[in-house]
Amino acid sequence: MRSARSTVILECVVRRHELTDAEWELLEPLLPRQRMGRPRIDDRRVLNGIVWKFRTGVAWRDVPERYGSWASLHTRFRRWASDGTFTVMLRAAQARADAAGDIDWLVAVDSTIVRAHQSAAGARKGGAATEPLGRSRGGLTSKLHMACDGRGRPLALVVTGGNVNDCTMLETVMEQIAVARQGPGRPRTRPDRLVADKGYSSRAIRAHLRRRGIAATIPERADQAAGRARRASRGGRPPVFDPEIYKRRNVVERCFNRLKHWRGIATRYDKTAESYQAAVTLAALLMWL
Repeated sequence: MRSARSTVILECVVRRHELTDAEWELLEPLLPRQRMGRPRIDDRRVLNGIVWKFRTGVAWRDVPERYGSWASLHTRFRRWASDGTFTVMLRAAQARADAAGDIDWLVAVDSTIVRAHQSAAGARKGGAATEPLGRSRGGLTSKLHMACDGRGRPLALVVTGGNVNDCTMLETVMEQIAVARQGPGRPRTRPDRLVADKGYSSRAIRAHLRRRGIAATIPERADQAAGRARRASRGGRPPVFDPEIYKRRNVVERCFNRLKHWRGIATRYDKTAESYQAAVTLAALLMWL
């Protein structure tokens, strides 16, 4: 006969990685509705299975049967990834936080390398959804470029090959920031300040941020400082840099750390960028909730 203690432990194991009632209450209205056809597996059950899969990093076929058929889970995930459902839910969570005054608009940007498993290679070539994989000495890699708010929650995410330079993607990442208003008005796209490391120190980036009226805290690279010194007065003034504000850049590192607690994100198993980005978006969504 099972003891009360073992029953509690079993329930905790079953509930591990699953959505809470409060989280589900917020997400349920944002999921697409079934309009016709046979009754399908409950959306909450499917979403729990998808979360469990990416939390643990297992193959789709190894997802426990309590979440339903693995094929149904995979089909639903691919459909929601393709139609932007995960992005819609993330935008809604961000808008809810903004309406509550819960977003710190000191934004930090950075990127992180993600090792690609051998199963991530071999996607069908052509089309926007094929894999952006870079080949380096360590093998196949992708790179996750991210902007997060001052509390370490993702505002924008872009997946590229691992050999793509950080500074070339800054404008693309910034264009992805669009926090909708709960009421009239256009989405907010401009942070109060951008904090980034030396990899983003370039004239083009600083000029872009000035045009948009965004204050920047980016340290100058040593070669840039030396070149400016050689030109004397023609080199201009050094960019304004506040080391105290720069200390807050660590929020983006902590955000990457939290995302990589998801084993299906720390290592990329998905063949398509669309699927991998959808998984990261789902993880980011739960961070906002």
